[in-house]
Amino acid sequence: MKPTLFFIAFLYIAFVVHAADDARLTAVRAADDQRVEATVSADRAKLAAVLSDELRYAHSSGLVDTKKSYVESIASGRTKYHIIEFEDRNFTFPATGIALESGRAHMKATSPTGLNDAIFSFLAVWREENDQWRLLAWQSCKLPPATSPETKPK
Repeated sequence: MKPTLFFIAFLYIAFVVHAADDARLTAVRAADDQRVEATVSADRAKLAAVLSDELRYAHSSGLVDTKKSYVESIASGRTKYHIIEFEDRNFTFPATGIALESGRAHMKATSPTGLNDAIFSFLAVWREENDQWRLLAWQSCKLPPATSPETKPK
């Protein structure tokens, strides 16, 4: 009898933990989708709502924005994102209230330095603040263009 109760308790705990993970994943993925939509549409209010006040946004160029400077750059049109499409997007939860997002994305943007259309590898840190997931940090790296078999050096 005791092994059966232990097994049932184990299944229940596993189910509850899995359901909590699913809820966190759904919520942080939705927050990221809101961030992408707000960035592409240059919506100042929506973008400010999904970014942490402590944001550090490190672009692949080495430029690092704060929340204020990033929102201003997007909302003013100084930087215009035309496309943000994920090729790969993974989330992990290393600590309570923290989510790490990593992956690859195709981004096309126009800035004072010109048009940038490339694939980027990225790492984002999300933090749960007042029951809402907000982007705390971003770091991206421009990936070299893929080479076809005909263009690879021998």
